[in-house]
Amino acid sequence: MNSRAEQLKAFDRLLTIMDELREQCPWDKKQTLQSLRHLTIEETYELGDAILDNDLEEVKKELGDLMLHIVFYAKIGSETNDFDIADVANEICEKLINRHPHIYGDVKVANEEDVKRNWENLKLKEGKKSVLEGVPRSLPAMVKANRIQDKVAGVGFDWEEPNQVFEKLKEELEELQHEVNVQDEDKIESEFGDVLFSMINYARFLNVNPENALERTNKKFIKRFQYLENKAKENNKSLKDMTLAEMDIFWEEAKKI
Repeated sequence: MNSRAEQLKAFDRLLTIMDELREQCPWDKKQTLQSLRHLTIEETYELGDAILDNDLEEVKKELGDLMLHIVFYAKIGSETNDFDIADVANEICEKLINRHPHIYGDVKVANEEDVKRNWENLKLKEGKKSVLEGVPRSLPAMVKANRIQDKVAGVGFDWEEPNQVFEKLKEELEELQHEVNVQDEDKIESEFGDVLFSMINYARFLNVNPENALERTNKKFIKRFQYLENKAKENNKSLKDMTLAEMDIFWEEAKKI
């Protein structure tokens, strides 16, 4: 691994390259905070994919892409004298120190849950009106639900036992089935949302990240379906002309791989 001096030298090199690109490259000169936003989101998802695949070489590359974006935003901020990379770094340093009084102060904690509760309480003392203010509005719904539940649990609004959450999930499923039987489309959607919300809550009690779990299943399904497609092609068949029974043979083969 590189020494601290080598790490700082590498970061200084990146800052120098960013300065040069901003001055000399037509594309880089045109970029704004707004134009980079969607690219940053895309890079974040690419990093997420690499982490799910446990591809550490790709994780390293995607972290570099994200680091470039952070440096880029800071460079743009420096051009308007609003902030620079030192301000960005110092801001997060101060936040970490203030949010960890059990490390940099005299607060005592017993476990991770104490740390999370202190974190949310400190945010409220900093002027936030709601624990939920820190949940970005543009988060995907499943990720947002997970963050909402995590944050309210941090201030004690939570179930006590996993079985209580499971019972709530069963209750929500029954309510959904009732609305399906009644055929009230608006209430079906509402109850379906409640089921999903309860599932995500139950996942938290099982120490399962629901987004990761679903994406793992997505990848598994894609792999099996593409195996099915390839097998059909090998047999000079089109999927739309095959029966479900024929497709199921290849599907079962795919599950064994």
